[in-house]
Amino acid sequence: MSGKALVDTNVVIALFAGEPAIVESVQRQAAVFLCAPVLGELRYGVQASARVDSNLTRLDEFAKALIVLPCDAQTAASYGNVKFDLRRKGRPIPENDVWIAAIARQHGLTLLTRDGHFREIEGVAVEIV
Repeated sequence: MSGKALVDTNVVIALFAGEPAIVESVQRQAAVFLCAPVLGELRYGVQASARVDSNLTRLDEFAKALIVLPCDAQTAASYGNVKFDLRRKGRPIPENDVWIAAIARQHGLTLLTRDGHFREIEGVAVEIV
């Protein structure tokens, strides 16, 4: 593992819930990153929550403390390769997860997630937490 990790949406949710194993896994990383698709999924979840204002404040503070990786032309190239490889294997995954994997691969980051389908993606180090 690189010691530099990209957190998936389900990991951030578990982190916010204070799950000890997730907190420990995130704390042992040398650097932790968010990406635009994860931030978008989290903001969507906040809008559907019972405490929109307080959850939005918490999410904004969390995002400000980390680097949020955007999607750019290199990400798009990585995305196309990831999606094609998955299609060739007959192993589709949710669309946002393709973008998340593409960003992890582009930046050489370990992906911290609870979704085993990320293991299907070549060139992405995955830590299931």
